[in-house]
Amino acid sequence: MNYGALVALAGGLECFDLALLVQAFDEPRASILVHLSRLVKAGKLVGLRRGMYTLPDTFRRVSVSPARLANELYRPSYLSGPWALGAHDMIPERVVLLTSVTPRPPRTFENPFGVFEYRSLKRDGFFGYAPIRWGEREILVAEPEKALLDHWHLAPGEWTVERLDGMRYQNTDRVSAEKLREYALRFRSPRLRRAASRFLERTGEEDEGTVTL
Repeated sequence: MNYGALVALAGGLECFDLALLVQAFDEPRASILVHLSRLVKAGKLVGLRRGMYTLPDTFRRVSVSPARLANELYRPSYLSGPWALGAHDMIPERVVLLTSVTPRPPRTFENPFGVFEYRSLKRDGFFGYAPIRWGEREILVAEPEKALLDHWHLAPGEWTVERLDGMRYQNTDRVSAEKLREYALRFRSPRLRRAASRFLERTGEEDEGTVTL
């Protein structure tokens, strides 16, 4: 596997994994791993996590989107929690930490493109997400209702009115009261049902237009 062949193969990809190279090149897996390690040390390859890489900007023909990368680094997963709430413009802060949820064990990866946190949900809690347009690509992101519930679920403690107020929610008209109640029931968690009820009481489910909590 020479570097020119690697660039020809992966130059149009945001990222690629070891499995792709094993399929593409007629070399033993161990030999490819040694070559990849040398390329990373030489700065000719960027390690994203164990077994996943991208080419430096000079040799890559596409840009790397951290949000898209979050979907790819650990699958299945979708972006949720504070990051998704920020993407839906439901909180005023700009969220840098890319938080995703997954039915797999929790993981955190840090690389030149950001910090990628994966929080674990039970398999029956892995729902309520959809592709959205993000720049030139699509990414999997929690729906507004699920982003709220995932955040409330993963942050320990009771979500009191005061705690909800502290989040400074905005554009809450994007939340469907019916869907929020339905999704909360699917979690089978009294704590989340209480949080959903307080959220809807504070925002006023019949209000129209942009509402700030």
